[in-house]
Amino acid sequence: MVSIIKKSLGFSYSYEAYRNKVSALLKEGKSSGNEQSEALTHYSELNEARMNRLEKTIKITTEFTQELSQLKADYIWLILAEGWCGDAAQVLPVIHKMAEVSKKIELKIIFRDENEDLMNLFLTNGTKSIPKLLILDKSTLEVLGNFGPRPMGAKQLIIDYKAKHGIVDETAKTNLQLWYLHDKGLSIQKEIMGLMSNIDLAAAQKHQLQ
Repeated sequence: MVSIIKKSLGFSYSYEAYRNKVSALLKEGKSSGNEQSEALTHYSELNEARMNRLEKTIKITTEFTQELSQLKADYIWLILAEGWCGDAAQVLPVIHKMAEVSKKIELKIIFRDENEDLMNLFLTNGTKSIPKLLILDKSTLEVLGNFGPRPMGAKQLIIDYKAKHGIVDETAKTNLQLWYLHDKGLSIQKEIMGLMSNIDLAAAQKHQLQ
């Protein structure tokens, strides 16, 4: 797995570079990824606006800001995403803001379709669902934990809708975006920090034993 991760890191982007790449593709009338369609380009355009808004409005809580600033070990947060993905548009700005708080976190983003070997190792119910955040030990590239594609509340919303209607349609997607709007990134922060607290505690204990 480490060799696959190293290969993917070679194709990785900073958050700013990822945003610029997606924007450049849109100027050419394209979306990111292997598949091209008017619908995917339209979703990418919507996501550009969403991410621009979220970058201005998302706030990391005081509690999590303090926890992030006190991390002991060094990490790479590696995210698989695509510009057309509605969940990625909601999740990436939050993770970006979290990573900015800590000198111990280096954020890297890769495109799913360009990194299928890695994506196939982290399927969700057999599907290539994104975004997927991999929390890596910076020195060994060991995967210490992962998050995604959605926080639990958003995941349950889609499960319930699909159980009732049999499909995930445009109404479901609208309901999902409204859920994210009302949540203001708090569930994403809570779930990732729940992971990071355990991971960093284990890293600190490991360091003490060495």
